Amino acid sequence: MLTLSDTTRRVARRDFLRIGSLGLGGLALPQLLGAQSESANLRQLVKDKSVIFLFMHGGPSQTETFDPKMTAPAGIRSATGELQTAIPGVTFGGTFPKIAALANKINVVRSFVTGDGQHDVKPIVHRHTFGANLGSLYSRVAGTSHPQTGMPTNTLLFPQVIDSSTQSNAAGCFNNNFEMYSYTGLLGAGYKPFVPGSGAQLQQDMKLHIPMNRLSDRRSLLRQLDRLKTVADRTPPGAIDTTRATAFNTIIKGVGQAFDLTREDRKTVERYDTAPLVRPETIRHNRKNHLNFSDNAKTLGKLLLLARRLCERGCGFVTVTTKFVWDMHADEYNCSMVEGMGYMAPPFDHAVSTFIEDLEARGLSDKILLVCCGEMGRTPKLNDRGGRDHWGNIAPLLLYGGGLNAGQVIGQSTADAGEPSTQPYDIRNLVATIMHTLLDVGELRIAQGLPANITGTMTGWQPIPGLIG
Repeated sequence: MLTLSDTTRRVARRDFLRIGSLGLGGLALPQLLGAQSESANLRQLVKDKSVIFLFMHGGPSQTETFDPKMTAPAGIRSATGELQTAIPGVTFGGTFPKIAALANKINVVRSFVTGDGQHDVKPIVHRHTFGANLGSLYSRVAGTSHPQTGMPTNTLLFPQVIDSSTQSNAAGCFNNNFEMYSYTGLLGAGYKPFVPGSGAQLQQDMKLHIPMNRLSDRRSLLRQLDRLKTVADRTPPGAIDTTRATAFNTIIKGVGQAFDLTREDRKTVERYDTAPLVRPETIRHNRKNHLNFSDNAKTLGKLLLLARRLCERGCGFVTVTTKFVWDMHADEYNCSMVEGMGYMAPPFDHAVSTFIEDLEARGLSDKILLVCCGEMGRTPKLNDRGGRDHWGNIAPLLLYGGGLNAGQVIGQSTADAGEPSTQPYDIRNLVATIMHTLLDVGELRIAQGLPANITGTMTGWQPIPGLIG
């Protein structure tokens, strides 16, 4: 929050806590001060890059996405057909025409394994990340806010950030399964991700109620911010100055503006908009999760646009997701593969392709890495209702940007796309790929200030081969 509610009276202690909280991730000030202090000596290891992790919650099918297996028998091969991509001899599932046309810009991994078929939020939160959000591991090195812009370095974006009416069937977006994304495990609460929109109050929380003539008086504002010391008696020497500077930068440089899509070019917003692609009235209301399909369509494109805006302003790790939309069992709760892909593929295809084209045009393809995967894949054989069930032996994985080599299909699966037929790559390899993108891992190996087990996680595993040149 950034409220300075009334400059004609003494500013309340509560308001200073709000100032301190936004720039440092939306948490209690003493925890954040400790987190900032822990990471202060490691910031020089942070590269000028960001990761956007588009988490395909529910478990997308490897066959209907990027490994269609059209020579396999009916019931195994893609139920949605295939499309030739921009890479000769490589096809994707038949509902991704725009991504297929950009295949020379991306990488897909056909031998990626998540390890089990359970609904959870791996690899965002996993035992290999010490039970912490993957972006929180990054923030342990980078600090919880960007030192120049005040932008939180780890942010979670859900549909309510774009449209407060979404996830209405979830009894509150953040309090129904989404809280798992914000776990910090062994790192502690100071590294909890920033979650805008969890209470649908983002824009109000970020409004600054103070006349601009007062903002122009830097000394006056800093004297007021000095009152943060009254709630940070146990803060290590020097840390309060960092907090004060971060709060000031947050106010002056307008972190709140990054979350305001009305400040983006109107034509760009229209390009990203996925809401027109799926009409809610066409979605079968006898599916328990039918509202999730609608919410995904209404918000996915703008969520990716918002993620790009945050990365441009210093956020190093952004998670984008909706709820259970890739779960396609073909039962009373879930769609068949054909029906479900009809709902999910158009907004995903449009949003991801627009994002790629936008980054290419802006010269940001080396600076932002997009990762797309879910917690698992789907069974090699369709069930008798036309759906696919949970499957942990293989899962689709798409990567774009971040300075990685591009235009590759890495690894191969068996004839039924049930498991890898070549070297399998797992969550550890994906974590390593992400950390090598974000951090100077060579220097991190010998850096002081990180627990040995965390250093080992960030430096001990090998990135997926062929991606990092």
